[in-house]
Amino acid sequence: MIPVPSGVRVWIATGCTDMRRGMNGLALQVQEGLKRDPHAGDLYIFRGRRGNLIKVLWHDGLGMSLYAKRLERGRFIWPSPADGVVAITPSQLGYMLDGIDWRNPVRTWRPEVAG
Repeated sequence: MIPVPSGVRVWIATGCTDMRRGMNGLALQVQEGLKRDPHAGDLYIFRGRRGNLIKVLWHDGLGMSLYAKRLERGRFIWPSPADGVVAITPSQLGYMLDGIDWRNPVRTWRPEVAG
């Protein structure tokens, strides 16, 4: 899990991204495509065309980090390209990294009676 400090904003870059890009290419995409500062401390998430691979770009104040996660089965839930850039919470990012639908997480069990 990425150690996300409190107050960090998480942004999803909608649409498909060329997953051959590294830190510099993705930082340039944040700067030119999303019109944001890639060194501001926010997390930026990119998804490949097949949908089973995401990359997370993060500048923590000391340097740039690039994290990648590939699902063995299934695809990451992604907003439509018409949405542009979408902000999510760090807890929604946790759901996404676990392969859970971050838009509407469903509890698998809820107590019916107290005691």
